[in-house]
Amino acid sequence: MKTKRLVLRKWTEADAESLYEYAKDSEVGPIAGWPPHKSVEESLDVIRNVFNGPECYAICEKENGKAIGAIELKLKGHTDMTDREDECELGYWLGQPFWGKGYMPEAAKEILRHGFEELGMNTIWCGYYEGNQKSKRVQEKVGFVYHHTCENVPVPLLKEVRTGHTNVMTKAHWEEIKESKIYKNGLSAEQIASATDKSLEEVTEIIAGKISAQV
Repeated sequence: MKTKRLVLRKWTEADAESLYEYAKDSEVGPIAGWPPHKSVEESLDVIRNVFNGPECYAICEKENGKAIGAIELKLKGHTDMTDREDECELGYWLGQPFWGKGYMPEAAKEILRHGFEELGMNTIWCGYYEGNQKSKRVQEKVGFVYHHTCENVPVPLLKEVRTGHTNVMTKAHWEEIKESKIYKNGLSAEQIASATDKSLEEVTEIIAGKISAQV
């Protein structure tokens, strides 16, 4: 899959050094629920045994093809957010040097298109842990809407519990917003409110109202 600046492709063992370069960063993994990688060998093992899912992709810059992050649609049997064949969970992370460039919303929009148009999904779920504002903003920018919050969510790889927030995107909502300038420009609910005469609460309620009728 390709976007204006990125390529989403399958992981290969040759990506192990690139993966380690970004996954060893203590600012990247823990906030998403996994510990920093400790060696290239560990990163290679992750590629072989974790990033081997059917819809797991390396995020790469077009200009050099180097893996700088990961994005995945977790299908039935590989997610605890749904047990339906026509639903899945979106997960992602990006190396810190590439934060603030708009890469993650760009990649997320493409994999959402893939999920709805090519995999036949009707609903895609996505979550983030309390305090992960970057992930929250990505989900807002691509059109996800708040669904629920759970306290004391186990984070097995870090042996702790956290508060987890879950958002949702239906195919009907995606079809409605995908061609809009707001969606293409990656505006959040806050930015929509500031550009209109509606309050943030009104914008959120309008979007959530459309979603709740579909889920």
